[in-house]
Amino acid sequence: MALVALLSNPNSTGNRSLLPAVRSYCAKNPDIFHYEVEEIGQIAKALEMIARVKPKVLVINGGDGTVQSALTELYHGGHFDGTPPPVAVLPNGKTNLIALDLGAEGNPLEALARIIEVAKGDLSKHIVVRELIALSDGSEGARPVLGMFLGGAGLAETILYCRHKIYPLGLPNGLSHFLTAIAVMFSTIVSVKASFLPERSKPVSISFIRNGELHGTFSVLIVTTLEKLLLGGQAGNTKQRGLMKFLAVDQKPIAMLKMIAASLRGKLGQTTMAGIHFQQGDVIRIDSEQSSVVLDGEVFEAYLGSPIVLRSTPPVPFLKLAA
Repeated sequence: MALVALLSNPNSTGNRSLLPAVRSYCAKNPDIFHYEVEEIGQIAKALEMIARVKPKVLVINGGDGTVQSALTELYHGGHFDGTPPPVAVLPNGKTNLIALDLGAEGNPLEALARIIEVAKGDLSKHIVVRELIALSDGSEGARPVLGMFLGGAGLAETILYCRHKIYPLGLPNGLSHFLTAIAVMFSTIVSVKASFLPERSKPVSISFIRNGELHGTFSVLIVTTLEKLLLGGQAGNTKQRGLMKFLAVDQKPIAMLKMIAASLRGKLGQTTMAGIHFQQGDVIRIDSEQSSVVLDGEVFEAYLGSPIVLRSTPPVPFLKLAA
């Protein structure tokens, strides 16, 4: 029985420089069972092997796509008898939203060392549960893709703009995100269209199966099961389990400025503001003539007559490090 199983994707951007140090660290530490995959399609086999060593904690070391694929296979694969081990995520991706939500930040190797120390003791006080977002086209029998953070409308275009236009410049992540934010604000406030700026979002219709509908064009659309929405904002009663948190901001300069001001003051989600929409639900449907959403790094498209349907799953255990 291994104390910690570490699942690494050598091809993720962060691991291109980090992985040699990770391999060296694991070789010296008998408490770690380290399994590397050469491609995302090997994650099912990896989890099958990891299940045999019965780890107390499963640690994912890779980018957003690795985390999403591992969560999807962990949920659907049935590789572990009963409840799977709690999941921890190293801060080794571009955004690290899930890792940050679980208290893992800074150097990935230092985070791994903290996880091992926690695993040596009583895990109970470090276990938190999170529902996952199950994304499908709503058809019966389709295997949903699972994740924890979805960006749509203008936010999806922003993520894709950053991925295709800014990241290839080779700049640090923080500077890349700052430049992207400047480009988005400039495009929104002055309503400029240009090839070097993010595309403007298209109209979408959002249906909360038991709580009405929302129609419009949004600069920000977020659905998440993480505790935080954006810049520290929270949506509604975050203590209510089983519901996805939803935030949409109208594609209007004044709404964007209100969101930024509320975020900086730590008030986002605490009061009602015109142009900023908060909601919670266990089933959310996104319709559009053509609109992209990004679930933990993977792009999906909603077309006319082919909606995206989001459902929350039963809770999954995660390991949260002390902040």
